[in-house]
Amino acid sequence: MPGFRALTLPCAALLASLALPAAASPPLLRFDGAIGVDPLTAAGGVDTLNTVRGIAPGGRAWVLREFSATVTRRGEITARGRGLLFTSGEAIATRGGVASVALTLACGAADASATKYSSPIVALDAAGNFQVRGALSEDGVNDAVLPDSCDNPVLLVRAANATTGVLGGWFAAGIPDVER
Repeated sequence: MPGFRALTLPCAALLASLALPAAASPPLLRFDGAIGVDPLTAAGGVDTLNTVRGIAPGGRAWVLREFSATVTRRGEITARGRGLLFTSGEAIATRGGVASVALTLACGAADASATKYSSPIVALDAAGNFQVRGALSEDGVNDAVLPDSCDNPVLLVRAANATTGVLGGWFAAGIPDVER
């Protein structure tokens, strides 16, 4: 059956090509580790809110025991956090009433005018663990178009209301992985 064999090889090649994943977008940024928020910072000897890129802190001190994230040139983000918990007050060592988080990447100016891109909102489990996978957005609706480089990058873990989509204060900041 020469005709059967002639049809089988092209069909097999087609099926194999469909099974291959799309080429992954190269990383733009990576983050490894995190710094938990201290809501107050000293400025000229006076305690002030620890606002970063125009985003106010969460109301109490937090810790994030483990964190890693990758942002691709296409604006996709994958991240994993473990142990996002209060470090003070009666809710110490718990997530308190926080049930959802989102990540915000700030690029550009080292102030409130930085361009900000946010991730989808994800659940925060009782142990303070979360995983993010999706596209960043600048407006909350459309996928972001990231610049070729992200100057002064800051990646913040923020409170998020899964019902309204409103993002709140920041709890932790990813540490840029500059060694890769």
